[in-house]
Parts: sequence; C-alpha cells; structure tokens
Amino acid sequence: MEGFEPKKLALIRIWQILKENSDYNHPMTQEDIAEKLENDYGIIIERKAISRNISLLKEAGIEIESRRAGSYLDYRDFEDSELHMLIDGILSSKHITAKHSKDLIDRICSLSNKYFRSSVKHIHSVNDWSKTDNQALFYNIEMIDSAIEHKKQIHYDYNKYGDDKKLHKSSQQYVSPYVMILHNQRYYLMAYSEYWHNMVFHRLDHITNMTITDKPSTPIKNVPGYENGINFKELSSTMPYMYTDKPERIEFVADVGIIDQIIDWFGTEVRFFKTNIEGKINVSVKASPNAMEHWAMQYINYVEITSPESLRTRMKESLKKGLNKYN
Repeated sequence: MEGFEPKKLALIRIWQILKENSDYNHPMTQEDIAEKLENDYGIIIERKAISRNISLLKEAGIEIESRRAGSYLDYRDFEDSELHMLIDGILSSKHITAKHSKDLIDRICSLSNKYFRSSVKHIHSVNDWSKTDNQALFYNIEMIDSAIEHKKQIHYDYNKYGDDKKLHKSSQQYVSPYVMILHNQRYYLMAYSEYWHNMVFHRLDHITNMTITDKPSTPIKNVPGYENGINFKELSSTMPYMYTDKPERIEFVADVGIIDQIIDWFGTEVRFFKTNIEGKINVSVKASPNAMEHWAMQYINYVEITSPESLRTRMKESLKKGLNKYN
C-alpha cells in the first residue's frame, strides 16, 4: 500500500475491485472488498458503506449481482470466449510482430478479470509463433488510413525476404490506396499502381519507408474492372491468392473428399455438377487463372483442370517442369 486515498474514491475503487477480481464463480463478500480497499488503496470504510456504494453502482447501470456468497460483476463488454477468439486471431496473425502481439494480448486480458488471464496459457508462447520482424506495420496502417481519407497517393519501398531471412528492398512504389484486406492470415494493401497502371495487392508487413505525397489518388471508378467499386464477396472467392489478373470461369473435376476445401477457398457461389465417375464431381468457379494454377497444383492429386484449355496447357507445362526436376 503506497498511501491513503480519500474515501470519496471508494465508489470507483469498489467497481474496479469487482471488475478485476469477481465473476459468477468468484463472488466477493463485503469483507473481501473491504480488505482489498484497505490493502490496495488505503481506504478504510464500514461494511454498510460498501453496501451503499454497491447499491449506487447498480443505480448507475453497472450490472452487479449480489447473493449470499457475495457480489460480482455480471456483465462485461466482451465475453471471455470472445476475448479468446481475439487473442487467437492475434497469435495466428503473421503480420504482427511478437512484441506488439504480446502488448495487444495484455491489453485484451485487462478487459476481463484476473481469472481470465490465468486461463490464457499460451500468452507467454507468442515468441514461438511465426511473426514478422517489420516494426512499421501499425504506423503503416495509420498512414494508409490518412491517405485514403484525404485521397492522396502514397510512396513506399516494397521488400522481399533474402536467404538471410531479412527483408530487402525490391522496388519503389507510387500507388493510390483503396482498402486494407486480411486474406489467408496476411494483411494486404489493395491499391492502384501509378507506374504499371493496374491493381496491386501488397503485403503490409513488407512495406517500409512510407510517405504520403501531395498527388491526388486515382478514383477507383477510373480503374478498369472497378467502375462500380469493390465487390468484396467476389474478391475473396475469385482470388484464393492475391493475383491481379482478370477472373475467368474455370471448370475442373475433383474428388468429392475435398468439397470442404473447395468451399473454404471459393465460397458457396461455387457450382457443383454430378459426373458418371464414382467419387468425382464437376466444379465450376470464377477465379483468377494465375491463382487457380497455383491452387490446382496444391491439390494436384485430387483436381484436374478441364477448362479453359489455355489453363489446362499451363498446368501440363508446369507438371512437366516439376517432373523433370525429380528425374
């Protein structure tokens, strides 16, 4: 106990004590609260005063339940299960550094009580997860938000990893930013390249040395294919990987055993047609051919591209090249 606080602070301190130390399974008696008030804040008040303060908190709209075993905070902004989901999302996000992940998780834990923190066993294992080393991510997000708000182009260095496992500058970019997208556990900037005159998807954790320019950004309605803006549902289903070629209707034969994976990648807009071959199904999707080639190679033992012929030919050439490497 560092010093005594005035008794007029007892009301807010009782609320903080219940917030940090109580829930349905851990109610606090008036004696428990009085002990915490004295030990943590140097406030000494009678039990009746504690009861009055709890009643005042209830009148103010704080959802406190009282029963024979004691009182506890009955409502929080987030359920513990929701906080667990937020923490799992941070842990699996490869674009957030380990240090920033730890800081975010600590702040999320503060939204619940001490019992929740003790249940988050993997909070200390954040350094074991695959994380970026780029410390500029959240600074980049703020700058991109500002550029989008003020309709300005941005300039930055785009980096790629070398064999030393460090990021190295590969190009300079002048782009008109439109939106940031979380896709396949990666954070991408969707923007129009002012040099190449096409849409690009750049990893935020690969961007450094960003600045906002004085040049006005190109309106998205002026970008071919985006005259009506961004169709996010189509964007997520037609580009399982962030390639920028125009989506086409693609057909393939697949094992019925991977229907789950097909829907996971392409959404419920995918079309299925029965075949005469047991255990097989015809599938039609609208997708980027470049992305589809990559996806089909991933499921090469379960998928055969049937249309368009140009993509089928590309698959044959890729398979020949791959086979030659193992000969």
